[in-house]
Amino acid sequence: MSTPYPFTAVVGQTDLRLALLLNAVSPAVGGVLVRGEKGTAKSTAVRALSALLPAVDVVPGCRFSCAPAAPDPGCPDGPHASGPAGARPARMVELPVGASEDRLVGALDIERALAEGVKAFEPGLLADAHRGILYVDEVNLLHDHLVDVLLDAAAMGASYVEREGVSVRHAARFLLVGTMNPEEGELRPQLLDRFGLTVEVAASREPAQRVEVVRRRLAYEDDPAGFAARWSGDESEVRARIVAARALLPQVRLGDTALLQIAATCAGFEVDGMRADIVMARTATALAAWAGRTAVLKEDVRQAALLALPHRRRRNPFDAPGLDEDKLDEILDRFPDEEPQDEPDPDPEPDPDPGPDGPDGGPDDGGGPDGGGVPPQGGGGPQDAQPPAEPAGAPADSPEAAPQSPAQEAGGPEQAAVRAAEPFRTKMLSVPGLGEGAAGRRSRARTAHGRTTGAQRPRGQLTKLHLAATVHAAAPHQKARGRAGRGLVIRKDDLRQATREGREGNLVLFVVDASGSMAARQRMSAVKGAVLSLLLDAYQRRDKVGLVTFRGAGAELALPPTSSVDAAAARLEKLPTGGRTPLGSGLLKAREVLRIERLRDPSRRPLLVVVTDGRATSAGALGGDPRELTARSARLLAADGVASVVVDCESGPVRLGLAGALAADLGGPAVTLDGLRADSLAGLVKDVRTAVTTPASHTTRRAA
Repeated sequence: MSTPYPFTAVVGQTDLRLALLLNAVSPAVGGVLVRGEKGTAKSTAVRALSALLPAVDVVPGCRFSCAPAAPDPGCPDGPHASGPAGARPARMVELPVGASEDRLVGALDIERALAEGVKAFEPGLLADAHRGILYVDEVNLLHDHLVDVLLDAAAMGASYVEREGVSVRHAARFLLVGTMNPEEGELRPQLLDRFGLTVEVAASREPAQRVEVVRRRLAYEDDPAGFAARWSGDESEVRARIVAARALLPQVRLGDTALLQIAATCAGFEVDGMRADIVMARTATALAAWAGRTAVLKEDVRQAALLALPHRRRRNPFDAPGLDEDKLDEILDRFPDEEPQDEPDPDPEPDPDPGPDGPDGGPDDGGGPDGGGVPPQGGGGPQDAQPPAEPAGAPADSPEAAPQSPAQEAGGPEQAAVRAAEPFRTKMLSVPGLGEGAAGRRSRARTAHGRTTGAQRPRGQLTKLHLAATVHAAAPHQKARGRAGRGLVIRKDDLRQATREGREGNLVLFVVDASGSMAARQRMSAVKGAVLSLLLDAYQRRDKVGLVTFRGAGAELALPPTSSVDAAAARLEKLPTGGRTPLGSGLLKAREVLRIERLRDPSRRPLLVVVTDGRATSAGALGGDPRELTARSARLLAADGVASVVVDCESGPVRLGLAGALAADLGGPAVTLDGLRADSLAGLVKDVRTAVTTPASHTTRRAA
């Protein structure tokens, strides 16, 4: 639809709207990362913000939106002659998840650069977004190298294109907004820190507010122009308030008390680095300007902390973002507010809603007294729910019994879930061969980035020129082409594309034995700790993960393949044990999952990690001999070319070596729980890479 949904018509989501407006007042805040479940108006609010931003004065004809009063001295379209300024609305540029680096930063015409010596540069999305909004939906799914380029440009305020000795630089200052669903995977912690503010959003559980959301959305879809017209007055008020706050911002005084409050808060929450202090200072200043004040108060510092610190406190990907508000208040109460001085028309309630009842016109959305609301903290929303505490009162080696599930076979009652042991650093497991999957950090692959391994004729647009191969291709034809001067005569057919080798992300599918033989509390705790360690490794290497468990009467897909390692860790934490061991059923379920994923994403290669002691005491619903079913299922996976690793959980003085036999049938290595640690797993990567071509007898000896 051509008419955007009005910003002031968004129901609830007070924190989201406030964070966006603060960045509109002061782009130096550093942008917003919006985290939340699907269908919570994340994209709607971001797209609506651009209509509220003031118009931008630009140099007519400049593709890089230079300001007439202060044009960029290094602008590729410069130098600019003085003349009347043009004006255009502020842009909101959207970066698609599948965009190439050339689309983001711009592209050089390599052929003209080599043959004619000219810089023929086609601007990219960073140039389009200059002095506007750059919006990245599903930013957690963006390739790492694009995120790095994007955030570097946001930090430096400029974009650099360096290619084969040709360099172009242009200004790129924009409001960066990213949205993401944590269920689909996380951003790396160092990238989270580059966003100024973060907001957690969730759908309202209040029926009246949900009714209002549906009513407004249907009205908008029936008549977009008419719906927008009904909200035009509120939109104009907020637009005028942004202009006024921008004008007031240079006059806002950040006193020593406010600075002490900011520093004490960041130190009290043990935030790494100094970026948090700077972002909090800018956010608190913007809050004061938005409220129409020239002094920063304690309430501004508190709200700034709630927006700027939660995502900077995460120590690993399984920590839920959030702040302890009681601790925050305790820190701030040590420093009394300074007396405000010469307040011009104070507005003590910095509420983004312009009307007396707010533009939502609906029930209270839970905002705080300062109008900014309080973002959900740990435990405040469904995505932050903590697993139930482990039942107490049972000895460490005899877990409490629960009623047996009808789906279980005889072989022991179901045992309550136990907590995972402390995770540790694991050695890298990789898939043999050379893949072509999504960029990551696990297995070798042909990628757009990495070390150059050769050259080929370009398929489509040339992006990575192999200069030596291009010169070599053109050299024999110089005489026939009538070369007269020193320069080479190069034609399109001479150009060669560099082939590069880097790393890809894989699908790591865990098949975990949850049967009664694993029920000893210390043993299952160690197993969960090992799987959790591998999940952390998968997170760092940008893999997708899945979880298959087997016990009792069969196997189940506990977690379909996903990029959210958090979800896998949560399922693992709640995993109970008990019943017989249908190992063959677990392997067949894994084979079915991999077959479906191969259809969905054929370029992503799988790595199967089977966590078991190797015992097979049940064939489940399939019937037959359990050991024969297990061996046949393992051989089917090996025939499919699936790279596998068996983590041997067998313990005690007498060991049967069944996990080694399973590894032989799978065509992969076996490793003990202790051997999974980085300091004791020497040679495992080599084993995984060579297992596919190693005879089964050799694999068995190596596994043993």
